Amino acid sequence: MRLEELATYEIIEKRRIEDLNSDSYILRHRKTGARVTLLSNDDNNKVFTIGFRTPPKNSTGVAHIIEHTVLCGSREFPVKDPFVELVKGSLNTFLNAMTFPDKTVYPIASCNDADFQNLMHVYLDAVFYPNIYKTDKIFKQEGWHYEMEDKDSDLTINGVVYNEMKGAFSSADDVLSREIQNSLYPDITYGIESGGDPDVIPELTYEEYLDFHRKYYHPSNSYIYLYGDMDMAEKLDYIDKNYLSNFDYLKVDSEIQRQQAFDAPREIHKPYSILEGDSMEQNTYLSYNFSVGSTLDRKLYVAFDILDYALCSAPGAPIKKALIDKGIGQDVYSEYDNGLQQPVFSIIAKNADAAQKDEFVNTIREVLEQQVRDGIDKKSLLAGLNFDEFKYREADFGRFPKGLLYGLQVFDSWLYDDNSPWINVEANDTFAQLKEDAKGRYFEELIQKYLLDNTHRTVLLLEPVQGLTEKKDEELRAKLEAYKASLSADDIDKIVRETKELKEYQEQPDDPEDLRKIPLLKLEDLKKEADKFVYELKEYQGVKILHHDVFTNEIDYISFVFDLKNIDAKYLPYVSVLKKVLGMLDTDKHTYGDLYNEINIYTGGISGAISTYTNSDDVTQFETAFEISVKVLHSNLDKAFELVQEIITSTRFDDTKRLKEIFGEQYARLQSDLASAGHQTAALRAMSYISPAAYVSDCVSGIGYFRNLEQLIRDINTEEGAKQIVDTLGKLSRAIFRADNLLVDITGTDKEYQGIPENSKKFADSLYTDTIDMGRLEIHTSKKNEAFKTAGQVQYVCRAGNFASKGLRYNGALRVLKVMMGYDYLWKNIRVIGGAYGCMSSYAKNGDSAFVTYRDPNLKNSIDVFEKAADYLRNFDDDDRTILQYIIGAISDLDTPKTPSGKGAYGLTAYLCNARMENIQRNRDELLGTTKETIRSLADYVDAFMQDECLCVIGTNDKIDEAKDLFDNVEQLVNR
Repeated sequence: MRLEELATYEIIEKRRIEDLNSDSYILRHRKTGARVTLLSNDDNNKVFTIGFRTPPKNSTGVAHIIEHTVLCGSREFPVKDPFVELVKGSLNTFLNAMTFPDKTVYPIASCNDADFQNLMHVYLDAVFYPNIYKTDKIFKQEGWHYEMEDKDSDLTINGVVYNEMKGAFSSADDVLSREIQNSLYPDITYGIESGGDPDVIPELTYEEYLDFHRKYYHPSNSYIYLYGDMDMAEKLDYIDKNYLSNFDYLKVDSEIQRQQAFDAPREIHKPYSILEGDSMEQNTYLSYNFSVGSTLDRKLYVAFDILDYALCSAPGAPIKKALIDKGIGQDVYSEYDNGLQQPVFSIIAKNADAAQKDEFVNTIREVLEQQVRDGIDKKSLLAGLNFDEFKYREADFGRFPKGLLYGLQVFDSWLYDDNSPWINVEANDTFAQLKEDAKGRYFEELIQKYLLDNTHRTVLLLEPVQGLTEKKDEELRAKLEAYKASLSADDIDKIVRETKELKEYQEQPDDPEDLRKIPLLKLEDLKKEADKFVYELKEYQGVKILHHDVFTNEIDYISFVFDLKNIDAKYLPYVSVLKKVLGMLDTDKHTYGDLYNEINIYTGGISGAISTYTNSDDVTQFETAFEISVKVLHSNLDKAFELVQEIITSTRFDDTKRLKEIFGEQYARLQSDLASAGHQTAALRAMSYISPAAYVSDCVSGIGYFRNLEQLIRDINTEEGAKQIVDTLGKLSRAIFRADNLLVDITGTDKEYQGIPENSKKFADSLYTDTIDMGRLEIHTSKKNEAFKTAGQVQYVCRAGNFASKGLRYNGALRVLKVMMGYDYLWKNIRVIGGAYGCMSSYAKNGDSAFVTYRDPNLKNSIDVFEKAADYLRNFDDDDRTILQYIIGAISDLDTPKTPSGKGAYGLTAYLCNARMENIQRNRDELLGTTKETIRSLADYVDAFMQDECLCVIGTNDKIDEAKDLFDNVEQLVNR
């Protein structure tokens, strides 16, 4: 069947989009008016998305709660959590749902045809026929509910979205982004918290929640997107016959209103919480924010991203430099959000003082006026354009399918104009036009119109308040106590009864017949062979070159890998500093600003990393490497080598003023990142107590690095300390960047390999040769169970250890265990019953293992759940179908499609880990052969790593104080 033969759809437009190598279609479902777009091409990583315009009227989080709850059972799939059942047993390459300020989308992706059809079926049934109307327990579990174990218990509030948003409201950066949007659009949906304000979420009633679904989750308000290699007509016919045709047209008022422009700029002050004793100085966020046109202006959509780069984002950009030079903020950056109908451009100074507000604004305006008067640096514009165009053409989004990212970008215009889905993904002509415009005054005119003359702007100050979280928690406790006191005995009994009923509902197993309704692949559908790594070790005049023969479309992916074996462990924090300052300081040839532009004009970016690689033959041994990676069009290969050589051999480390700026910026970013990604921070820290490899990682990127950075910031403010830092960075460079430490890694075909040997030899000859003794890398760990307090409202709890040290060999079935823990035992006890937003586990080949929670209202309760995990496994008695689900889920995680650069990285890891295909295949066979007995045997692995009793928690004052006996050390995460 051809699309033209589908009588149930009207084809609005059909044309070829060469930019995306796709045939595109815009269609309309005749009966319901459902909007449909298609991108048909040869990409086997297929994508389906159904979305709805969902503008909220208040901050109860109703759109967000709906997003969670429609995936908790439906007409054809009446189990309590089909989403989890799918994750367990699907080969998906993406499976999730997202709530935005004006829309909710449900995307799925898979390379397997049958799996793709199954996922699409379950998601369509979920959004149109959810079980939310059959029981309010789904709403209570995922949204919010009052909770009391018995009549003498304290009255509390729990719920997954409620706790998720308490975590989101704990991050100052998240609060800032939300308040910026609210400040510019106070009268429309963008002035409302679509995710839900924890103070307001409990105002949402069950009926209001159902009414929201009735109104917006209708085909007439839907947007359906299909991408990839499939029979599009077959898919659309299925969607019509099974879902859309069951509905009549409904006029849905979901249009996203525009905010009327302000007559005059506005100033707004908002608070955020810091701990008692934290400094009030240099702890304010200053932001200058502008409403910028329309996301339907395809040229402006890209142009402001280029302005963002040229004005502020790039190191040495004029606004960033002017503010830093005046000491306004430790971290100055800009953000451009074009995912709204009315995009937002913001300039932000983090870790500033409120008293600097006027100077902050005046400085920005002075710089903007100067840019308009004298003209923007053409090289900066060209660098920004080339960098964005490189990313667009490369279309490498890591583990995320490119069809998924295209789909989300399609919504940036389609949501506001039914006939304009492609304007922001079809961008080659836009880049060509902007390159011509950059020769004139187009970008200067944008500054004048949207930044200098625009009255629709705000100055927002996010100001610290000591103990605000504790104060709000106390107010909530008092409010709940007063509410409980006002309740009758019958009312209290009802809450106690409903708490018990909800837990019984959560713990009650699904009907096996209902579980079997969830579509499931067969074991024979799974690929038996492990992905082969591709590399060939070559040598050219003494230089080792690792070549990965992979098609890259004329892009060279190059890594310069330097062994760190000759660096004493005490220098690891300095090694991390070195990674961060290279490319951000002047060299003998360029200022750091010019250097950054050169990089982005000629390459797709240069980045650094410090990585550890465990030896497959002896997991107690590992290599640590300093890696500098560059991606470049083959035509610019020589320039890429020259730039990397310049950075590592001629950087000027003696600019202590610039070093202070970089340290301050790093400190400000880590201050936020360590807390907002608390699960990763806690897991790395807990494992560092006993794992040398984790210790290295903590020293270069975790709490260990953060503590050393605090000391470096103090040291660089003294003459002696500054001299030591400069000298150490110089010595480290000469000790690391040597030919005898070097491996050149290249991903590309033989065509991209041309020129690599000669350039590699020339590069190696330029490296340091003088004798530098920096010791040897020897790691000595020590266990120190810790708790780190933040001003947040949730916990991140980790128990870690190592099973290999107890004589256990890595087994491929541990990947199955990861799926089981994350979507069965931990999911049920930590998320469903405990109310945490997330939970996970990990089991590395070197034995390092961990249980972790994310945005968790609990602490001790979660540890209790961890402690009982081994018993759960020993008593495991699920059927073969359930085990098959876990196997499929594990294979899905293992077989995530690799981009060309990802294939190269896989080969590099295999080489540095001394991996052999027979061992990788054995692990895969163990995974595929997992049985009930295998799972029970994995209890020994859990017991083994739990014996180490490594505990790290990042969380609130109250919860940590209640559990202080568990810790050897308790301190604030940020010492200010």
